[in-house]
Amino acid sequence: MNTMPLYDGYIFDLDGTLYLGEQLIEGADRTVATLRDRGARVMFVTNKPISSRQTYAAKLTELGIPADVEEVLTSPLALADYIAAHHQSPNVLLLGEKPVTEELEAVGCRIVHKAEDAEIVVISWDREVTWERLDEAFQALRGGARFYVTNPDVTCPVESGELSDAGAVVAYMQACSKRDPDHIAGKPYPALAEVAMQRMGVTPQRTLLAGDRLQTDLKCGKNAGCATAVVLTGVSTRADIEALPADEQPDYVLQSVVELV
Repeated sequence: MNTMPLYDGYIFDLDGTLYLGEQLIEGADRTVATLRDRGARVMFVTNKPISSRQTYAAKLTELGIPADVEEVLTSPLALADYIAAHHQSPNVLLLGEKPVTEELEAVGCRIVHKAEDAEIVVISWDREVTWERLDEAFQALRGGARFYVTNPDVTCPVESGELSDAGAVVAYMQACSKRDPDHIAGKPYPALAEVAMQRMGVTPQRTLLAGDRLQTDLKCGKNAGCATAVVLTGVSTRADIEALPADEQPDYVLQSVVELV
């Protein structure tokens, strides 16, 4: 393992990295506090699109990691930023829940429900999706609407196992429309890390992304040009990491985020 310098910016995944479910990873609160005391900026990122940034900020604060809503980035926010940069008040047909609606409307999107009105189809995690809504989105894509996605996760791990996530609906849409998404905001794509660095005012060379998942967190950091640290408090194991090719290895492998300081 390399000797770890102090970075200007730290990007933290949440579940599996700073907490597990409702339980703080031991020492994670002190780690974040120490990094802040040393002058580093921190941001918290998640692919999960069914809770608001306010909810995540409140949870972190309650667990002992004071977090302002502006320090929390979600895949819906990253997608909203992308849409705002490339479109002006577009009509969006959304398969997604309230947190996605709120982020899209905040940048001027108009949520529509008919295929013929849609300029963009946004696919996210929607736990109340119906066949009628799926077909409306399909017809909009057939009609030439842009195809945007909050996060590519096919499943979401929960205590009882796994739930189907946005990526499963994306696969459905790819199969019937014979189209791939035009843009995906969530990890492993770099948008979340890029937005985080922009907001912190730091460069990739001076930023570290810490997370527990090789296929999302690690790849996101590498795609954004950041240093990467994989923690062993979540999904990935040391054996998983050792199985990676040399050019895909993280810069650091940590028992937990405590080892950052």
